[in-house]
Amino acid sequence: MKSIRAKFELQDKVAIVSGASKGIGAAIASGLAEFGAHVIVCSRKSEGIEAVADAIRSHGGKASAKVCHVGDPDQCADLIDWVLSQHQRIDILINNAAVNPFYGPLQKMDLPAYHKTQAINLEAPMRLSNLVFPVMKEQGNGSIIHISSIEAQHPGKGMSAYCISKAGIEMLTKSQAYEWGRYGIRVNAIAPGLIDTKFSKALIENREVMEFIENKVPSGRVAQPDEMAGLAVFLASDASSYCTGGVYMADGGFTLANAL
Repeated sequence: MKSIRAKFELQDKVAIVSGASKGIGAAIASGLAEFGAHVIVCSRKSEGIEAVADAIRSHGGKASAKVCHVGDPDQCADLIDWVLSQHQRIDILINNAAVNPFYGPLQKMDLPAYHKTQAINLEAPMRLSNLVFPVMKEQGNGSIIHISSIEAQHPGKGMSAYCISKAGIEMLTKSQAYEWGRYGIRVNAIAPGLIDTKFSKALIENREVMEFIENKVPSGRVAQPDEMAGLAVFLASDASSYCTGGVYMADGGFTLANAL
């Protein structure tokens, strides 16, 4: 029987992380590499992912950069084909890439903005998951981790399309876990709270939001991206071998705030 410590090891595992040029994605990619995985760092542009891959390698980790716009079906298929040609397996898929192109009331949101949000935040994770499914099924194991959000749990002011997409991600997680568990494929989601990233800059600069966090949220602060990496390593590894279909909150107690 493996020791508990050994179960966290990801040596010889191959992991794909989308939206990994910065923020949560970059932190998770670095965390997976630290535990031994060869990480494929993906995003729309080469500059950011090359820098992340270089940083991982400079610390003794294994990483490759691969441009992939997850909203483009052809690029997604090319990504999976390329990874298989290089490594012959895929053990971990982290669906992190997300957008929020519109901030404002529902009645003022046009359909193109809504469709873009769903295409990147919900359809792309389903597409990439479906592409890795036959690979993981043949291997008899695999871990898919979707990055959801606390915004899946309640309406967020001005963020309705984003909230809808993340609520969809959580049901996608449960549906995939239910259908694919028999093949040894585990599917889970991480739901971060407010993280100090460029993506969340508008919220962090909103004084009303920050006063709520400082005064009502148990942690009293926003999180740093690397505070999501440990949970991702756990869910990617054999340490979580009996965990599937779960949505794991990492919100500093944000969802408890209304109860305080």
